Amino acid sequence: MLLAIDVGNTNIVIGLYQKKKLIIHWRIETDRERTEDEYAALMRGLFSIKDLKFDVVKDIIVSCVVPPLLPIIENLSKKYFNASPLIVGPGIKTGIPILYDNPKEVGADRIVNAVAGYERYGGPLIIVDFGTATTFDAVSKGGEYLGGVITPGIGISMEALFERAAKLPKVELIKPPAVIGRNTISSMQSGAIYGYAGLVDRIVEEMRKELESVRQAHDVNVVATGGLAELIIPESLTIKEVNPFLTLDGLMIIFEKNKR
Repeated sequence: MLLAIDVGNTNIVIGLYQKKKLIIHWRIETDRERTEDEYAALMRGLFSIKDLKFDVVKDIIVSCVVPPLLPIIENLSKKYFNASPLIVGPGIKTGIPILYDNPKEVGADRIVNAVAGYERYGGPLIIVDFGTATTFDAVSKGGEYLGGVITPGIGISMEALFERAAKLPKVELIKPPAVIGRNTISSMQSGAIYGYAGLVDRIVEEMRKELESVRQAHDVNVVATGGLAELIIPESLTIKEVNPFLTLDGLMIIFEKNKR
């Protein structure tokens, strides 16, 4: 089996693939202080719940946007899975030309999303990833990574509001009963959900215009992924497709490209 590991700033998403099919997935907290032994103990517990042992894993692929954790995951792979992981980074085959001014600046997760998005939906394509930061990535009709937009994620936006405004409480991120809030909590929830949906729609519309005018492309696909996608998408006017496993699938696709 193939173990795909996506290390994000807030969560680490882990998927187990058998013959290109995702059979199990887990999401754990990203903790920069954990050692490879502590991560191994946590993962062993997750495996045991499904009556699996580490020896079912034959290959590992990793994307990581938290540099201090990369050697931890590499050591974990070698020590407990007896496998040298394939790391998504410079020199790896993705099949996606990167047209960024400096391709090395593009986060591994964004490239992985672009690979999976183009494979699944074709181009032109806009991918919105709701994570610690919310990223918007554009892929051309010919499968080129064009660039995108980075905004603060909804979670850290609300955290900043709570920390900077003395009288505002920390609130649960859920949809309020109405847009017009009748109390402080529902007012903050309304601002978070509907305000962020508006931000997403405006950026998607502007990106779509550029793709259609500059690239003479029509019928731009828009797909969302990430842990908070399900919260915002019901209120979005521009995003109809949600793929929660886009990044894991991208890792599997990249592994297959490099294995060949």
